[in-house]
Amino acid sequence: MPKKENVRQMFDSIAPDYDRLNHLMSLNVDKGWRRKALKRIVDTDGPLAVLDLACGTGDFSLAIARRMIKRGVAGHVSGVDLSDGMLAVMKEKVAAAGLSERISTAQGDGENLPFPDGTFDRVTIAFGIRNFEHREEGLREMLRVLKPGGRLVILELSVPENRIIRWFYNLYFLHILPWIGGKVSGDKAAYNYLPASVVKFPSRKEFMQTLAGCGFVDVRHRAFSLGICRMYTGEK
Repeated sequence: MPKKENVRQMFDSIAPDYDRLNHLMSLNVDKGWRRKALKRIVDTDGPLAVLDLACGTGDFSLAIARRMIKRGVAGHVSGVDLSDGMLAVMKEKVAAAGLSERISTAQGDGENLPFPDGTFDRVTIAFGIRNFEHREEGLREMLRVLKPGGRLVILELSVPENRIIRWFYNLYFLHILPWIGGKVSGDKAAYNYLPASVVKFPSRKEFMQTLAGCGFVDVRHRAFSLGICRMYTGEK
């Protein structure tokens, strides 16, 4: 079975418990990472069309829309995800927040986006790029749908470079986290896959080279929480 089909089925399975587990296991630090990324997404007073790829249950889409409203910025957030299960949770959250006019959802494949060239001012993806089966194809699609001068903002989990911090990180992330996730969600395989996918993700230097090789310019990187999370940005 192709990786993307496995990923779709896995996220469909864990969708009902995903938000609770995500915030519990990150000790809510992930919310701070998103707030920092928002400053590179909603950083203008002009209208913005934003594509939030691998939007999952919609936390980042909601945060983007709320920041746009707070700053008086007109625009729209389009959330796209491979998993119908995750999108079902997102639709409920968007409706409950009264943001249905600001946020739309669509099931779709990030490697074959259903949008014309140059549709969006910003493309974002939070903790989802590592799940792409063909990562470079996805990045080229992100570049294609960006307007000239548009920006890509990626948040992704990472293995810390400091050896001492990495030891404790591996203990928690590779052993404790899968046990907790499996107990709560009933899907131990999913919570074994998630940390393993982080370990396999390219180094910051390699991934920045990949971004540049796919056509992005002014590629930048910023580490959060001692390298547990990294933000990558690139311009078209």
